[in-house]
Amino acid sequence: MTDRRRFPAVLAAISALAVSLAAVTADAASGAPVAQFQPFKIGSYSAVALKDGGIEVPVDGKSFVVGQPNEAVGAVLKVGGAPADHFEFSIQPLLVHAGVHVLLFDTGAGGFFGDIAGKLPDSMMAAGEKPASVTDIFISHAHGDHIGGLVASTGALAFPNATIHMSAPELKFLSGLKEDEAKNFGIQQVSALVRAIKPQVVPFEPGADLLPGIVKAVELKGHTPGHSGYRIGSGTDSVLVFGDAMHSYLVSVRKPSWQVAFDGDRELGATTRVALVKSSAASGQRLYSEHFPFPGIGKIVKGKDGASWQPESLH
Repeated sequence: MTDRRRFPAVLAAISALAVSLAAVTADAASGAPVAQFQPFKIGSYSAVALKDGGIEVPVDGKSFVVGQPNEAVGAVLKVGGAPADHFEFSIQPLLVHAGVHVLLFDTGAGGFFGDIAGKLPDSMMAAGEKPASVTDIFISHAHGDHIGGLVASTGALAFPNATIHMSAPELKFLSGLKEDEAKNFGIQQVSALVRAIKPQVVPFEPGADLLPGIVKAVELKGHTPGHSGYRIGSGTDSVLVFGDAMHSYLVSVRKPSWQVAFDGDRELGATTRVALVKSSAASGQRLYSEHFPFPGIGKIVKGKDGASWQPESLH
């Protein structure tokens, strides 16, 4: 069972941690993220990665990886060509055109994380996408950087015509959060948020076939009580959006057994991650990550030194 007390107030402090983030998508003068999008294909479907922002988390033994020496964590990052003293996580929802359906997978942080995120509307506009055209939203889990974009600054629904798909356990978890408790998960004004979205939410049982032949939920346990991934399409062209089963394209893939502070059940989260890395490397499953380097589409491959992330070449 998830013990909420074990989840640190990391997300509540994200703004302070990430002000200095110097991601490639940041404006050189302000440090704020700028609109960015990247189209690609999922079989016959047209998809587009949409940049919402970015988060920086220090290597300190408590903010992300726990139970491992900071030197060991830094060494994995350094070998992968990343800075050894901090993690850089992108935030990038995915939009997919599938016939008459316009699908959005998670919604970014909205206004919950200040200036480091909340660029989804601008990225959609740059890509020629309209919020009113979205027919279905698929929520992986109820953390602020995934559900903040559901509502506009006015409190109104940001995607007024969309059905919101969220697993029944996750909806129960979100609906039961108190205001102060929700801030530990990066969520502001949780009661107002729940009131705004509930008329549009259609809860589902974990693993449900949501849009037959188009979207199937995939239960990925450990991060939150009802955390869900989504498989889009079928066959070799299908893409699995895995939510927060993995965060770091280096540590989560190369050291999946390492426990992370973000997981409500750290042991179960690590078990899920190990299985996901193993099965994905074996099957060649295309993957979409909302936190790996933009645009987040690629595969996990097995090499002589273990598993590694292989981004797709889209140019």
